[in-house]
Amino acid sequence: MSLVPVLVLMILFSLRGTGAQSVTQPDVHVTVSEGAPLELRCNYSSSVSPYLFWYMQYPNQGLHLLLKYTSGISLVPGIKGFKAEFRRNETSFHLKKPSAHWSDSAEYFCAVSDT
Repeated sequence: MSLVPVLVLMILFSLRGTGAQSVTQPDVHVTVSEGAPLELRCNYSSSVSPYLFWYMQYPNQGLHLLLKYTSGISLVPGIKGFKAEFRRNETSFHLKKPSAHWSDSAEYFCAVSDT
């Protein structure tokens, strides 16, 4: 059994907009067994209805957009088997994958915007 290390930076990352918003990622480092479920937590605050995003970044590469929530359904499908669930009442947008793979080893960023 191999382990999949996933680095989640504890950052505040917000895209430009007019309202006050921020995100927090409470998990700094997550390690799961290959094939095990993966969950990365993101909590947000926003004074308006938010747009939410998850990005991943491999070493020495740019950001890759995994998925985004703009409105509508709360379960957002993404690429590479990722999905995120928008929960307005919990102000959360947690990223999930049913089965982690070694190629998921990367840094992950949650972002919020009001536009």
